[in-house]
Amino acid sequence: MESIIPLLKSTQKASGEIKALSDKHKKEVLYALAELLQVESINIVEENTKDVNRLDPNNPKRDRLVLDHSRIRELISSLQQIANLPDPSQQSLSKQELNNGLVIEKVTSPLGVVGIIYESRPNVTIDVAALCLRSGNACILRGGSDAYHSNKKLVQLIHQVLDKYGVDRNVVQLIPTNRKFVSELLNAKRYVDIIIPRGSQSLIDFVRANSKVPTIETGAGVCHTYVHKDADLSKALDIVVNAKVSRPSVCNALDTVLIDHEVSHIILPMLADQFKEYKVQIQADRDAFNILRGYPWLSEASEDDFGKEFLDFKCSIKIVHGLQEAMDHIQLYSSKHSEAIISDNRDACERFLQEVDAAAVYTNASTRFTDGGIFGLGAEIGISTQKLHARGPFALEKLITEKWIIRGEGQIRN
Repeated sequence: MESIIPLLKSTQKASGEIKALSDKHKKEVLYALAELLQVESINIVEENTKDVNRLDPNNPKRDRLVLDHSRIRELISSLQQIANLPDPSQQSLSKQELNNGLVIEKVTSPLGVVGIIYESRPNVTIDVAALCLRSGNACILRGGSDAYHSNKKLVQLIHQVLDKYGVDRNVVQLIPTNRKFVSELLNAKRYVDIIIPRGSQSLIDFVRANSKVPTIETGAGVCHTYVHKDADLSKALDIVVNAKVSRPSVCNALDTVLIDHEVSHIILPMLADQFKEYKVQIQADRDAFNILRGYPWLSEASEDDFGKEFLDFKCSIKIVHGLQEAMDHIQLYSSKHSEAIISDNRDACERFLQEVDAAAVYTNASTRFTDGGIFGLGAEIGISTQKLHARGPFALEKLITEKWIIRGEGQIRN
């Protein structure tokens, strides 16, 4: 393939068809896709295994690539949930009739052609396709080469269902992984309405710097949990460990633990005992380092260890003197993804909720809950860390824009 422009043109043309599909038709497509994933689960796992086997078993990103039977069941459930959500497009937002008889209505409208560039995570292929189909959008998918076999198989299944239900298969397109096509996609403002990068900070930075198509950033998460001096330390221990080790390779996993100096001598040895089981590497500031001496995977933190998304069994720890210092640290280093405070002090919690600037702000809970499915959105394209159009889980409700419809009977403006 010399160019993806013909492919983009066909997707743009097909986007008109998906806008016109009835609510019932779109639901039927998603239900059928869920059934087909169940039937083809063994074949999907076989293709995914080809991808997984190319990665080092010790690579923490391997977990993001795995698409086993359990995760396929989650995708099936997600498809069904998305099908059952209300169609956000073609909804009337306001309507008025002017004195001259013109009827002016504001309605929701699909974005059009959504391009997404993502790494690993073959589940994104199904999630994005389903969300776009449900909201009346076409999509261009550019997955990473590490998930080539998985993505190819999943798009084949999507096309199989679209063909069966008489929908132009070009509404979901998977472009080749050759990097030269990324530049072409980022410059295709005549054919693509929005680009969404999902992956590492380097990917997001590259798209932001090079795209002529409007972008919404998702993916990178530098997440903090602050253990306040009035925290229930048993509760804090459970939350911090869960946020770090349950799935360290995802964007809502904890990266930095901030601990009030008044409780640091109590909780840090307890935390070290828990982290030791998972061989978590700790980058500690000087005060925390002195308390944790003897921990087998301990290093003294450098400036670069704060504000870093580790995506691994690693974290940084800093001892702070009070709520204000914790919030100042978060403001300086946060990616504005997910931030948490652990405290039984209601005033401290409420102040944290109001003053910390992030897409999701927690009290007494793990940041691992920042997820479109958990939030009742069916699935997500990613977690948006910016403020325009979408923030937090970027899902069905945000895959629309607005359109003004004016109905006249020959009126002219004097």
